[in-house]
Amino acid sequence: MLTLDKIYHAAFVLKDIARRTDLIEAPQLSQGCRLYLKTENLQVTGSFKVRGAYYKISQLSEAERAKGVIACSAGNHAQGVALAATRMGIRSIVCMPDGAPIMKVENTKSLGAEVCLVPGTYDDAHDYAVQLQSETGMTFIHPYDDELVIAGQGTIGLEILDQLPDLDAVIVPVGGGGLISGIAFTIKSLRPDVKVYGVQAAGAPSMVLSMQNHQYQTLEAASTFADGIQVKTPGEVTYQMCETYVDGMVTVSEDEIAAAILSLMENQKLVAEGAGAVPVAAALYDKLPIQGKKVVCLVSGGNIDVNILSRVITRGLIMSGRKSNLTIALEDKPGQLTKVSRIVADCGGNVVSVQYDGSDPNMPISSCFLKLGMETRDAAQINQIRAELAKAGFQLVG
Repeated sequence: MLTLDKIYHAAFVLKDIARRTDLIEAPQLSQGCRLYLKTENLQVTGSFKVRGAYYKISQLSEAERAKGVIACSAGNHAQGVALAATRMGIRSIVCMPDGAPIMKVENTKSLGAEVCLVPGTYDDAHDYAVQLQSETGMTFIHPYDDELVIAGQGTIGLEILDQLPDLDAVIVPVGGGGLISGIAFTIKSLRPDVKVYGVQAAGAPSMVLSMQNHQYQTLEAASTFADGIQVKTPGEVTYQMCETYVDGMVTVSEDEIAAAILSLMENQKLVAEGAGAVPVAAALYDKLPIQGKKVVCLVSGGNIDVNILSRVITRGLIMSGRKSNLTIALEDKPGQLTKVSRIVADCGGNVVSVQYDGSDPNMPISSCFLKLGMETRDAAQINQIRAELAKAGFQLVG
């Protein structure tokens, strides 16, 4: 049974291992509330996961340590297990989905774990890890559905209450539910008036559906670039704890997650992975009743693959109205491009690419499509440009 004593004990065990990450105010991200960021993306291994993994492994018996540990992970738990096991001189095997970010795979190996890539999702890696555990007798370190792992994650709740005693709400990312279970239990035990909200990706809403239906749910599929919360089945223990201690849970779209990552980079100079940005996305897009409140968003991790990051930045620019495309059907005669460019410039936009297409068979021979790529300030400026082009007689397509 999880108790505050275990969470305080976990904090004692972790005091020389896990960083006490900063809690910083983020006024530029605030939308009608006072927003703070708990920066677990700056944690050892770049994620909160080291807390639960280390505490769990630290409590193993000598016999269990001798046999080694095995885990499954999309990447962050893998690094936590690898670091903890290596520091304690314990052999570790980590099963990861073959689509896990290369950076997370390589970092796990560099921390001393043996990595086994499994075709499919996190759940497939989990099933294979359970099979290996039964064959080897190694101790399975579950990434979320384990009381000691939850206790380790709960130490974040202690830090938040110490850093911001008068907070009103905490927003936490949710995959399997270990992080929010630990934080919610800790905060509700010490400050029951504080609201605890969870956020999942819209493509992987297993805990949201479980709470809505008040019944444990397993998804047929989970799809999101936020790989840290791409979980088809929540934990059984964590589901019960969420039902008991969590005040609400919502989802955010892929575009909203991308925009949140971009906002964190631009405004706070913080790099967050998809899972780490979902609380900020929920706050930015008014998913929760937090207006006028002091709110902490838990940025749970920063281990994002650079190839994905470049695509996320592009998507975030589009989502926030900073990057846009226009297609204009116009008469193919001299001076048309000059007129269009002048209108865009007068509205404050910047043309960064031009594509001329006169080959469409549905267009008159004397006409063409002009496709513009633009840098813009926001959606309002895009609408202004479109309105001015239409006023000048240009026909916008789409």
